[in-house]
Amino acid sequence: MRRIVPLVLMVAVVGCEAPIDDYGAVFDGTAGQWVDLTHAFSKSTIYWPTDTEGFQLEELAFGPTEGGWFYASYQFATAEHGGTHLDAPIHFAEGRRTNDQIPLSGLIGPATVVDVTAHVTPDYLVSVGDLTAWEAANGAIPDGAILLIRTGWADRWNDRTAYLGTDLTGEAAVAQLHFPGISAEAAQWLVDNRGIVAVGIDTPSIDRGQSEDFRAHVIFYAENIAGFENVANLAALPAIGSYVIALPMKIKGGSGGPLRIVAFVPQKDGS
Repeated sequence: MRRIVPLVLMVAVVGCEAPIDDYGAVFDGTAGQWVDLTHAFSKSTIYWPTDTEGFQLEELAFGPTEGGWFYASYQFATAEHGGTHLDAPIHFAEGRRTNDQIPLSGLIGPATVVDVTAHVTPDYLVSVGDLTAWEAANGAIPDGAILLIRTGWADRWNDRTAYLGTDLTGEAAVAQLHFPGISAEAAQWLVDNRGIVAVGIDTPSIDRGQSEDFRAHVIFYAENIAGFENVANLAALPAIGSYVIALPMKIKGGSGGPLRIVAFVPQKDGS
C-alpha cells in the first residue's frame, strides 16, 4: 500500500516557505491557502433527477430555552448521491470497497487538475488525448494522485437546467441529461498506466449525461478507485502542486455519501 506522506512534508517538497516541522503554518494561512471544493447542501442542491426528494432539513428547535440559553437543532435526510458527494467503489462494482472501507490513502493525496474548459461541450468526453496533452505540459500523473477534471460545469451550479441539461425530473429526465464526463478509453488508460487513488469531476457524474452504460464508473470502481462528483471551485487550483483532503460522512456499508472536500495550495518561495 502506498505510504502516506505527511502533509507538511508534501508542502515542503513543493517549495513552501514554512519549515518542514512547522505544522501550524499549514493551517494558519502562512504556508499556503485552503480552498473549499464543496457545494453547500440546501433545498436547492442538485441531485440525480430520479432522487426527487433532494436534501431535507427539518427544524427541531431554534430559539431561547426556559433555562435562558439559545438552542438550535435540526434533522436532515438525503440520498447518498447528491450534491458534492463520494461514490464508493461498491456503487458500480460488486465486492469492492464500501464507504467506510475506503482508507485515508484513497481520500487524501496530491491533486492533478486536468482543465478541458477550452474545448468542452455539453456531451464532451474527456479523452486519452486530453490526459497525454496535460502530461506533455506538466509531467506524468504521479502514483497516489487524486485526479480532478475541470470542465467548468460548476459555474452552472445555480441553474439546475443548465447544469443537468434538462428541467425534467424522474425517469423521463435521464435520457435528456447533457453534461461532460470521462470516456471509457480514458478511464481504462488511467487504470492500466497510472496509479491514481481517486477521480473527481465538477459535473453530476464521472460519466457524461448521455451515457447508457456508465463505463467510467465500472472501470474505475472495479479497481477500488473512488469517485467525487459535483466538485466545486476547481478554478482555484493549479494544474499541479496542491493537495486534496476528501472526507465523506462515514456510512457503514454505504455506496457513497455527502462529501466535504478541500484542497491545500502551498505558497511558493518568493510569493
